[in-house]
Amino acid sequence: MNPLKSITGTLVAGLVIAILIAVFTNVDGGGHGSLVLWAHVFAGITWIGLLYYFNFIQVPGLAAAAADEGGPGGAGISKYIAPNALLWFRWAALATWLTGAAYLYVTGQLVNAFTLSDGYGLIIGIGAWLGTIMLFNVWVLIWPNQKKVLGMVEATPEEIAKAKNIAMLASRTNTMLSIPMLMSMVGAGHGGFFM
Repeated sequence: MNPLKSITGTLVAGLVIAILIAVFTNVDGGGHGSLVLWAHVFAGITWIGLLYYFNFIQVPGLAAAAADEGGPGGAGISKYIAPNALLWFRWAALATWLTGAAYLYVTGQLVNAFTLSDGYGLIIGIGAWLGTIMLFNVWVLIWPNQKKVLGMVEATPEEIAKAKNIAMLASRTNTMLSIPMLMSMVGAGHGGFFM
């Protein structure tokens, strides 16, 4: 019964290892927001990892497949990979935002962050607002347009071309915003952007 033979087993094994490490190394208690913070980090890695996969691997790969006249084309990716990746992508985006807001709430920083108060509230707030914009882009711009591109929603060729452009620009915007967003998240935990 090797846990590495399934993705569920792999994730459960990783979670068990993480819990054991936390239990055996937790010297100072870690505070009441630690668990939700780790959930936020895990969801965020999933979200941003998929964002980078789409922008650095899948989109260029589909363009190369479309340009290769004798090649297999991109139908397999469009039919089997992209819908599943987009499912994980959009729900990881929502989970990241919700766990981030929950972490700010349990640590008493939610209002400070979203009002961009001085110090920690300003740094984490910039990241929170960038994450909010990115979440909006995922659910309002990327996902509805990708459904047209993938044929999950009926659309004319003109609507599909427009949907491709909107989804691509929103995804590139999120890739661009992910850099200062990640800088804000890390900076908040380390005393500033350049500490």
